[in-house]
Amino acid sequence: MDSSVTSFGVGGEHRKRQSLSLAVSSPLVVFGQAAPRTPLLRGDWLAAGASCLSNMAAPSGSVNCEEFAEFQELLKVMRTIDDRIVHELNTTVPTASFAGKIDASQTCKQLYESLMEAHASRDRVIKNCIAQTSAVVKQLREEREKNLDDLTLLKQLRKEQTKLKWMQSELNVEEVVNDRSWKVFNERCRIHFKPPKNE
Repeated sequence: MDSSVTSFGVGGEHRKRQSLSLAVSSPLVVFGQAAPRTPLLRGDWLAAGASCLSNMAAPSGSVNCEEFAEFQELLKVMRTIDDRIVHELNTTVPTASFAGKIDASQTCKQLYESLMEAHASRDRVIKNCIAQTSAVVKQLREEREKNLDDLTLLKQLRKEQTKLKWMQSELNVEEVVNDRSWKVFNERCRIHFKPPKNE
């Protein structure tokens, strides 16, 4: 399953569309760079995938907060890790009647760590862009107060205010996505793994 994500250029470079492949049978790719082909145990690829997505989004310079469409596309790609973790939970973690067939505690631990990392990565991306856009809105408001007749400035301010509201709404989307994932995790793993109390 390939999702298209935009690579953000620097200076005058053109933006290029590249594919981010998260298929189990393919090497993990981040902005066109394939990771070394190393054997992964079942479930390990999820942790690796979450880590790669986190590394992709963590540096503030790698996330384009100016264009909402690109920001939203990045989140869409990052959220696919939750779909894959939910699938893994439903297909590999045994119910109580089949416990003992696999090392369910280790599998649940890996999936728990993958979920925590994926959710933290997306939270950082969203809040970082909200902070950046809020700063832009504040600056434009100050300029607007000094130039009340500047219609171009007013148009730009309204555009940034709208974008800020959309970005803030992504926090609500995150809550829904995360709740769904944790619900499945708790249903499948509550008898196999207990998360650390401080988390």
